[in-house]
This record gives sequence, C-alpha cells and structure tokens, in this order.
Amino acid sequence: MAKGDDIAVDALDEDAAREELARLADLLAEADVAYHVRDDPDLTDAEYDRLKRRNAEIEARYPHLKRADSPSESVGAAPADGFDKVTHSQRMLSLGNAFDADEVTEFDARIRRYLGFGAEDRLIYTAEPKIDGLSLSLRYEGGRLVQAATRGDGTVGENVTANARTIDDIPERIEGAPEILEVRGEVYMSHADFAALNERQEEKGGKTFANPRNAAAGSLRQLDVAITRDRPLRYFAYGWGTLSGPLAETQKDAIDRLAEFGFATNPLTTRCDGPEEMLAHYARIEAERADLGYDIDGVVYKVDDLGLQKRLGYRSTTPRWAIAHKFPAELAWTRLERIEIQVGRTGALSPVARLTPVTVGGVVVSNATLHNEDYIAGRDANGDPIRNGRDIREGDLVQVYRAGDVIPKIADVDLSQRPAGAEPYAFPQTCPECGSDAIREEGDAVRRCSGGLICPAQAVEKLKHFVSRAAFDIEGLGAKQVEQFYRDEWIAEPADIFELGARFGQGMQQLKNREGWGEKSAANLFAAIDERRRIPLGRLIFALGIRHVGEVASNLLARHYGTWEAFDSAMREAASLEGPAWEELVGIDGVGRVMAESLVTTVNQEAERASIERLVAHLDVEPASRPQTEGSPVAGKTVVFTGTLERMTRAEAKARAEALGAKVSGSVSAKTDIVVAGPGAGSKEKKARDLGVEILDEDGWLDLVGEA
Repeated sequence: MAKGDDIAVDALDEDAAREELARLADLLAEADVAYHVRDDPDLTDAEYDRLKRRNAEIEARYPHLKRADSPSESVGAAPADGFDKVTHSQRMLSLGNAFDADEVTEFDARIRRYLGFGAEDRLIYTAEPKIDGLSLSLRYEGGRLVQAATRGDGTVGENVTANARTIDDIPERIEGAPEILEVRGEVYMSHADFAALNERQEEKGGKTFANPRNAAAGSLRQLDVAITRDRPLRYFAYGWGTLSGPLAETQKDAIDRLAEFGFATNPLTTRCDGPEEMLAHYARIEAERADLGYDIDGVVYKVDDLGLQKRLGYRSTTPRWAIAHKFPAELAWTRLERIEIQVGRTGALSPVARLTPVTVGGVVVSNATLHNEDYIAGRDANGDPIRNGRDIREGDLVQVYRAGDVIPKIADVDLSQRPAGAEPYAFPQTCPECGSDAIREEGDAVRRCSGGLICPAQAVEKLKHFVSRAAFDIEGLGAKQVEQFYRDEWIAEPADIFELGARFGQGMQQLKNREGWGEKSAANLFAAIDERRRIPLGRLIFALGIRHVGEVASNLLARHYGTWEAFDSAMREAASLEGPAWEELVGIDGVGRVMAESLVTTVNQEAERASIERLVAHLDVEPASRPQTEGSPVAGKTVVFTGTLERMTRAEAKARAEALGAKVSGSVSAKTDIVVAGPGAGSKEKKARDLGVEILDEDGWLDLVGEA
C-alpha cells in the first residue's frame, strides 16, 4: 500500500498531509493519462475514487495546503495525438462522487443550504444510470450534425466527427431543435457486441479488449474511420452544452425532448422526490444491473429544475447540482502466480501481481497492484498490521478487488490455501533494470533506484515524459519512437533529441531507411524538433520530470519567476534549503515544502544540473506572463467573507468572486486585500481593521463587482 494509505486523515500532521497530497497528485495525474489518453487504465475505478476522496478529505482538513496541481481541480487528461483538437464552447466537467446513503442525504442537504431551502421545501431530482463509456459531445447547427468531440481534458477534446457519423444511435439530421444544439452523452458497447468483437479479433489475430469501455473508447478514437464503422458502438444522450434556445424547464423534460429528436436516452431515467426515492431507485437499478446488457458503475442524481441548476452553478471541475452515486467494488479469488517489479520515471520500484486470469464482474483480469513492500509484508507505513498481518506470497490464493477497470488490487489472502513451501517475498534491494542500489528513505513507503539516468527504465520514462503532450509535444516523437531511439543509442537524455540532426547529417539517411519511416516522415520529425527549440518556460519546467512538480505547479512557478534565468538563479540560491530564495520559493501559494525540496534538490544534483544545462543550450525559452482577468476589479485579489450575507448565500458569493479571478480565503492576514463583512462579522472584521485591510459591506461588494 502506498505511503499514508492506512493512516487516518485526522491522524496526519501538517508535514505528513503535505507529503500525502504531493503523492496523491502524482498518482492521480498518471492515472488520468492512462485512462483518458491511452484507454489503458492502471487503477481501478474504486481505487481512483478512493485516492481522490482521500485527497479531498486532506484538503478539507488543511485547506491552506491545497496544491496548485490538486487532483480536485483536474478533469480528464489532454487529448491524444492524431486528431484535430476542438475547444469546447462550454467545458465538459466531471461529477462529484457519493459512496453511501449518508453522502446522498448530505448532497441534498448541501443543496438546500446553498439555495436557502428548508426541510419542508420540495426539491425534485432526476436519477439515471451512469454509463461506463466515453463522453462525446455532438454539435448541431440548423438541425445538421457538424462536429463531434471527445471530452479530452474538459476544455480541449479530439475531433472525431467522421467516426461519430458511423454510429447508428447518432442522427445526422434532427427536426424542431434550436438552431444551435450541443448534445452530450456516452459512447458505449453492449456486452453481447463486446463478446462478438473480441471473438472476431481473435479469429483474425487482432487485438482483443479487456472490457467494453476500453473497446468503445479504442473504437471511436480510430484514425481509420472504416475500423470505427466496423465496430458496434452505441450512444446514450444524457445532457447538453451550448444552446441557442432552451429545450425545456426541467432536466427530465429536456431529456424527453432529446428523445423526440431521435436520440437514444436511458429508459431508467426517472424523477425522484428527495433522497428516499433517489436511494430506492438506486437499489432498483443495482438489482437490474446484471441484466442490462451494458456496463454501468453507479447512478447519477441531478436537480430537475433547470432554473435551480443555473443558480447552483459550478465548482472548478464539477457541477453543484449533480452527483454520481457509485456502486460498491467487485471481488473474486484467484492464484497469484508471481510478483514482478516495474521501475518508473522517478525510480520507484512498483510490485505488480501476475494472476491466473479470473473474470471479475464480466471482465477478465490478470494483473493487480501490490503498492509497495510493506503492503506485501502485511503492514502499513507505521509498521502496524494490515490484513491481520497476513503477508502475500507467490502461489497464494488471493482476493481481487475490482470496480470496472483492468488492473485491480489484492485485498486479502486465504492462508488455508497457501502452498507448502511458499516463501515470504524478498523485495529487491537493487534495481532489477540497472543493478543500482534501491534505497528507501526514512519515512518513505517506496523504494527507489539510485541509478538516475544510468538506469534504462528511468531514462526511457523520463524521455517519454519529456516529449509528452504537456511538455515538449514533439510531433512524430512519441513513446514508441523514444524507446526505439534509446535502444539504438541515438538518445540518452533530452539534449540528445536536439542534436540528432547534427549528429547524423540531419539524420535523414539513417532514419528514412528504418521500418516505419520514410523521407517525408523523417523530414517532418526534424522540422518538428526544430520548432520546439522555442518553448514556454512552464512547459520546460514540467518537461524536466521532477518529482512532485506537475503541470499546474510548473506554470505557477513560471508565472512567479518569469524567465528561465530568474528561475534557474533562484533554484541555485535555494540549494541550502534556507535563506531568502528558499523562503520565497516555499512562500509561493501552491508550492509546499515537499515540492520545493524535490525541485531544489533535483536541479542542483551535479549530473542533473549538467543535463539541464546541455538541454537549455539548445533552447530559446519564452518568458511567462501573468494572466489577466479582463474587466474584473478583483482579479488576483484575496477576499474574505465574514458575518451574515443577506442578498446571497456565502457559497454564491464565494463562487462569484472566484469566477472574477479573486482568491477567496477563510482567514484574514496581511495578504488579504478585501474583507466583506456582514452582521456578526466579529474577530475577522476586527483583525482586518487592525491590519488596515479594506472592509466592504455586502452592498459595497456588489457595487464593486457589478456585472463584471
């Protein structure tokens, strides 16, 4: 089990919480890419949900530790290469999750508090199955389908219009719709069609799919439309984006209107009068789940009144008026055949269980995560027993925990079925890839290879990260090409990429004669490399692949320091982890001590420093500029709301301030710009006066922000 997983949130002190948030940010970012970009998830739904929920609980306990790259601020992952990109006119957001009846009841109570509703006020919801597929947005103009796009990272998706036209459930033309209509729904594959597809794939020696969701996602995202046309894809419409005119006044009536236009909508969608009916419908759907013929992983509840939906609005990544009530995970028993160690980009040695294939919830799985050496040994990060101290050994009969994806986790061991002579697993003390010492630092749950760039596994993973979409994004140089070039000893570190042309006489002859390459593709690659010699500062920092420094944090650092020279100088000056440069770094909102130490320690290691300098010598690094929220009088300011607000709820006031670019804080300090004080403000107003902070009443605040 990864570090901290068995430590209760309320038992974490600030340092432990900060480190746990950094770990969770890394794990969840990698899981998002695996799920949304590669269609090859490396965490189960339940494990992903558990980690994201743990992150939210820690942030709720320590809100000042929330990271700039917090998983609670992310939706999906950047779109993959190969398709034109589409910027959504309205973001495609994810949903918050509930896992039990109490959380559903709290969801209803939270909405009532936000709206100022009492217990006697009637509040109607819709409830519908949550389809386990791929989100797809369809844009109609004048009743004609003009564009189809995947969700991508919520802001930018992939243009898959030609592929979407091959799906029978998606009409080419509709009658009686608004001039502009953006329909949103889920592409999926039925169980019967999935089984038939895999059978055909096996017969012709093609790739088989692990589950219907992966099959649907892989089929829709084919560059060859003929392949998509040959795949049995289906589509359920459940919502909408941009509209030139309203569909209806309620969620249910709007869905019924989509059905009238010819879209398939889920017949299990119904209205519910409060949590009791919502939970009853959840139980009915769960009971019917096995007979539906397609995969679902929960039930989605939405406020039915569209006027109330508009008033409730959105958080940064989720609507306030909807939540997904997830089904419990699924279990099965199978034999653990062997334990293998994989080495990641940061040198982490990750144990993976290779299982006798077993069907769990209709999906065949053969791999499971084992987290780390403590988890295998039957103890947590503090040395306390888990699974009552039962360790995991090769040959054991193990309980597999799964909730919809490919790689599950091992939850338990049946000691009565342990083979005679089974030995405790000896976790390697050296890296299986390069033989370097595998060191476990004090307080760390993970053992890491100390080989750095001499370790081929780390070197290849770092290079893959360097050319990834959010980093240098070099067209034609993806993970497969990186592995090939590394094996051929053409590249060993990032700087080598920019020396390829000079080293091989523009590289043309050697490259164009390789399988899969021609003169044009080789020329295109070297042109793409040259285009990336000019790179924004934030992308460069992210591309370095420093542990705990994600994409959001990299851009945050870039905006703070402005230029590569200023950033580099500050990191050198902070090498001792003390002094003004260090204090400035850890003082940046969103940069914690764990991230700062990782950043400073990495860039000041002798080998890493030399590698970075060789890289930067080839680059023209673009300075970063601070974002501007045009027309907002409070952009970039820190605002505190205190006391009673009479013309809006506190939640509405906070949401509006954040939408205008302000940062809303719960406490008053010297960094506070404005305190909005209502009746009963108390100590916060007094502290603001003592500090000379501007104080406004509610009317003054509304006069200030106006209609901005």
